This record gives sequence, C-alpha cells and structure tokens, in this order.
Amino acid sequence: MNAQMKTRAEIVDENFKTAARTGNFPHSFEGARHGVLDESLLAQIFETQVLSRHLDIHSRRMQAKGEGFYTIGSSGHEGNAAIAAAFRPTDMAFLHYRDAAFLIERSKQLPGGTPLWDMLLSFAASAEDPISGGRHKVLGSKPLFVPPQTSTIASHVPKAMGASYSIGLARLCKREAVMPRDAVVLCSFGDASVNHSTAQGAINTACWTAYQGVPMPIVFICEDNGIGISTKTPTGWVADAHKNRPGLKYFYCNGLDALETYTVAKEVEAYVRRTRMPAFLHMSCVRLYGHAGADVQELYMPRQEILEQEANDPLLHTAGLLIERGVMTAADVERLYLDVETRVIAASEEAITRPKLETREEVRASLIPPKQEGKDFQPLSDAAREAAFGRDWSKLGTPQNMARLINCALTDLMAEQDNIILAGEDIGPKGGVYTVTAGLSKAFGNHRVINTLLDEQSILGLAMGLAHNGFLPIPEIQFLAYVHNAADQIRGEASTLSFFSNGQYTNPMVIRIAGLGYQKGFGGHFHNDNSFAALRDIPGVIIAAPSRGADAVEMLRECVRLAREEGRVVIFLEPIALYMTRDLHEAKDGLWLDTYVAPAKAAPIPLGDVGTYGQGEDLAIVTYGNGMFLSRQAEKELKEIHGIHARLIDLRWLSPLPTEAMIKAIGKAKKILVVDESRVTGSLSEALMTSLYEEFGAARPLKRIAADDCFIPLGRAATVPLPSKDEIVREACAFVKEGKA
Repeated sequence: MNAQMKTRAEIVDENFKTAARTGNFPHSFEGARHGVLDESLLAQIFETQVLSRHLDIHSRRMQAKGEGFYTIGSSGHEGNAAIAAAFRPTDMAFLHYRDAAFLIERSKQLPGGTPLWDMLLSFAASAEDPISGGRHKVLGSKPLFVPPQTSTIASHVPKAMGASYSIGLARLCKREAVMPRDAVVLCSFGDASVNHSTAQGAINTACWTAYQGVPMPIVFICEDNGIGISTKTPTGWVADAHKNRPGLKYFYCNGLDALETYTVAKEVEAYVRRTRMPAFLHMSCVRLYGHAGADVQELYMPRQEILEQEANDPLLHTAGLLIERGVMTAADVERLYLDVETRVIAASEEAITRPKLETREEVRASLIPPKQEGKDFQPLSDAAREAAFGRDWSKLGTPQNMARLINCALTDLMAEQDNIILAGEDIGPKGGVYTVTAGLSKAFGNHRVINTLLDEQSILGLAMGLAHNGFLPIPEIQFLAYVHNAADQIRGEASTLSFFSNGQYTNPMVIRIAGLGYQKGFGGHFHNDNSFAALRDIPGVIIAAPSRGADAVEMLRECVRLAREEGRVVIFLEPIALYMTRDLHEAKDGLWLDTYVAPAKAAPIPLGDVGTYGQGEDLAIVTYGNGMFLSRQAEKELKEIHGIHARLIDLRWLSPLPTEAMIKAIGKAKKILVVDESRVTGSLSEALMTSLYEEFGAARPLKRIAADDCFIPLGRAATVPLPSKDEIVREACAFVKEGKA
C-alpha cells in the first residue's frame, strides 16, 4: 500500500514493527528519575501498553466495517499504565477517556480479569459488555473501583473530589464505608479539559478544603499531550497554573518514560496516603492519530510535528528500556507485539457476534437502578427523638409553616439514618437563607451539616462522591436559578451513572432546591425564578414539589426512601413563597399551617400519588406548588360567588408525571383547567395538555393558565407575569360558561 494512503494509525503501527525488526529503539531519557521497579512489573506494564495500543488500532478497523462505534483512543497516553501499577485497586479511580492502559493494568491486580474481551465487547456495543451493557464505550469496572465516565470536559472531577472527602468523613462518622479508610481517589483528565470551569471549581474546592486541614486524599492526574482537539496548550501553562496553589502539591513525570512515571507515581501515592492531602500529578505525553477516528491532524498540524509526535511513541520508549535493562530482546518485543495483535484480531471476530441491545425495554432497563439491599430503618424512640429535637420538642404539637415542618422532617431523618449528610451554602449555623436547616448543625455536628463554598458544581459533585462511598446526601441549592450553573452535574453525571453502568453504580441523593416564583422581596431570574424546564427532561430523575407543609414532610420521607432503597436521584423543589405562609383566605385563619406527624404515625405519600381537594364536577383544576395555594383560594370564590363546583388536583410529583393518578382524580369533571406557574413555553402545562388530550380527546374541553414568557421583575410587579387567584377565577368562570345557552 502506498504510504500516502495509509492512515496515521497504520503508520504508527508499521513504525513500531520496523523498530522491533531492526532493534532500533530510542535510548533512555537523559536525567530521567528511575527508582526501583521489579523487572517483571516493567514487562507487565509494557504488555499492558501493547494491548491498549492494539485495541485502539482495531477499534478503527471495527468502525470501518460498521462493527465499532467510538474511536477516541489512548494511543500516546499509555504511560498511565505505570500510574495504575503504583496504586491499589481499592483506590477509586475516575478516569479520562484515554486511560485504557490504566484500566487494563489495574485489572491485572485482581485475579480473573478479562480486559481484552471486556473492552472489545464495549467497542462492539454488545449487550454483554460488563460495564455498560452495550450503552456506551466507557472505561469502568465495579470490581476495580472504576465508575464509568462519559465526560469529555472533566465534569467527573467534582464527584471525584466528593468521593475523596467522603473517606475522612466516614472515619469521622465512625461508619463502615465502600472504600477503605486509607484509600485515596484518582481523577484523570486532559490538558485542555483542566481549563474547564468544572475542573477548576473542583480543584479549587479540594484546595480550599485541604487548606483548612480537612482530609482530601485525591490525586488529580493531568495527562498533558499539548493539544485539545486542534487548539494548542501554551507551553508551561499546566505547570505554572498548578505548581503553587495553596493546599495542592505538584508533581511532574514524563509519561513517555514508564520507569519515571512509576517512580513519581509511587512518590505521589506515598505522599497522599500519608498526609491525606491533594496532589496534582502532571504527566506529559503525546497524542497519536489525532483526537478521534474522523480527525485529520494534517488540517491543523505541520507534518513535521506529526512525525515528531510519532517518533516519541511511548511504546518505543518502554521497549527501549526493556532492551537496555536486558529484560527483553528486540525479538521478544516483536514476538509480544505480534502475538497481542493476533489475540486482539481473533477475539474481536467473536466479540462482534455477541448480542446487541434490540428493544426499547432493553435499552432503558438500567435507567432506573435495581432495588438496593440496605438497612431497614425503624422509627426511633421518643427519648431519642427528643434528644435530637432539643428545645423544639415541645413545639411539635403546634401548627407550623412549611419551612419548620421540613426542618422537623430532616431532624427525624438524620436522627434515624446516620448516613444522611446535608451540604450547601450557609446551611450550617445560619440555617440557610430561609432558616429551613436552622439548628441541624448544632444537633448533628458540622460534619453532617456541611457549609460549602459558593460553587454549585462542587456542591453536587460532593453529593455524588459521598453517595459513591455509602452516604445518602441531601445537598441544597440555594435558589432554583443557581442550579443552572451546575445542571450538567445532574444531567450528564448523576442521572447517567446507573444507565451507563448497567445499574452497577448509583449515586442516590435528594437535591433540595428552593425555588419557584411569588416572592415579593426579590426580582430577577436568579432569586425569583419560575422555570424548572432544564430539569424536567432528564431521564430517570424524580422531581417532587409539595404545596403545603404536611405534604412536604411525607414527600421528603418518600424521596429519602427512593434514594436509599432504589438508588434514585431526586429533586425536591420547595416553593419559597410558601415557606412561611400561614393563612389561606384571610389574616390569621392559619389554614396553611399543619401539625407535624411523627414517622411512626405517618401517612406516606408514595411516588405518583396526587393530592385532591373538593369533589365538584363542573371543573377540575390540575396544578402544583403555588398554583395549588392560589387554586384553593379561587375554589372558595368560585363556589360561593359563582356557583361553580370544582375539584382540585395537586400533582405533587412533577417528573415522572403521575398521569394515571391524575386521570383517576379528574373523575367525572366536565372540563379541565391547568394552572401552571411556570412560563407558557417549556412549562409543565405543555406536557399536561398533551397527556390530557391523548386521554380525553375533544370529550373533555381543556384550557390552561401559565406565566408569561418573561423574567420576573422586582417589587409590587413581581407577581404580574404569574397566574393569580383573580385570573383563575376569571378564566374558570368564562371556561365553564363556554357553550352554555
């Protein structure tokens, strides 16, 4: 074949075979740091590198035949095999997508591993792929403590930071955890993605935490190949940006030199395991073939630079070390390289015949995790509860607002379940912006009610990391709009973990978010936001929204159960405007207050159970949150002044929509009015109207009221774009009278 027609992968492959035939391998790097390494381990690392390389090469061949589907490979990064060899298989690793050699080497630390077969099944998207079940080409393994990542922009770094923090927290809480007490966490990424705000935020959080003397045993591994797709990384940028950060110790190794990489990695391992402080391991390497299979390097890199990169192939350098040290001969190297190639080709021919996902049911089977085996918590004694509530114990028999009732529910839950951890901005002694968590840090300690720094990505990453180590986190996002700063932590990380691990990994959590509109003292989309559209379409995520305190208590308990027993990611959306609401129709009527019900006497509100009020058949009003409060006010006026008898359906569960329960609750109502406090565009009412029309067609007239497609202003105008009691009354009257003589 003409050299001009060969792909770069074929050229690099031929270059290595030529070097092996001629014995022309590079010499050791001058001034390299070489510690003691067993010669058999060096040979093992080389075999790992060779296997990773052939898997890369063959993944492209599989793609060309239509039997492979993802070709971002690890060629040039195989030095990370030496890093894997330096750490324990119980050190949880959140890996960069170019870390196939790391995973292969780690698999050799446990008996019975079949990395060649496993990775080929992944390339072929086979349903037998042991990590994702054919849903993605990901690097992961339950036995090897490698949760699968689909990230390309280091969005896995926050949860790695959270997992690291959880190790010391488990010791503080005197809990048996998933990871050993002396474990460290590894997190790798590229020199381009280290610049992403997600990575920088997580690294900053780790430094901020360690700076205060809190254990944070994590190794950030930056695999620096000098380019991100086609954009060069400035020379010296990664080192200079991370060398002198407070709380972070910087290490460097040449990833082309397996001996130096192992030597430095062992130093890092000893430092982090001993000090419980974070480290930054900067591994220089090269990127061979371009970014992915479709990437043509010649479009943005000079030919000479491409040739220089290929001449620095790490496999050439490792083979040279082995020959220099007399561990292998050039003939041994050639034989190994060709033998591994033969094995990969033969195994791939079998892998492509293995079963694939074929039905919708098979694809979504892992979206919802399997039920979790865990402790069945029993209600606490009154004495234990009284100790947890302290001086608030005597107030439990009096009617209280939603904020206080949520606080009571959290108190009981935290007293009952010692693995529950709260985390968020100002939630400690201050009790949060709205004092919902007041007193909890005093009752349970600052280690269980964690005041975080101001970074929503790190708050959610902390929660995911805690969940990886056996905790049940309840993170708080201070305002609904703030979650938009970190939505990918829910969308791209938390919600996908079960799906892409075939249900083997989960990150159960309940994310409390204060939100929705009708606040009179705030304006703007940051503090008074009525849209949660960014959360509604995330597969597998549950969204709960109580409208009054009694419901909030039972729904929060159900949310915690769903997380604990079913591994679910749950969003608990709390209507800020109803936190302190006491009265419904007139001052001091106290009709929006409820008395706290102890867990032993609870009336559970299971997922999908709607609330109802009234039995009227003139009109059914379907709503949630503030809409339920306003509809209750409207219902009284509709009945007493206009003679319209309505029934109200409080959805309570906004995702997945409780369609079946909603239809049943509507019953024989002649017409249906949807009241949605979110905006017309992208609101829940769009889905509701569709579902209702699919059920009833033209037999039940439908109408909706929703907020304007507008941001919320400040002051008295704050409620102008939103549905009101008067609007509900007016539109309901007109709607009911339509078609009447």
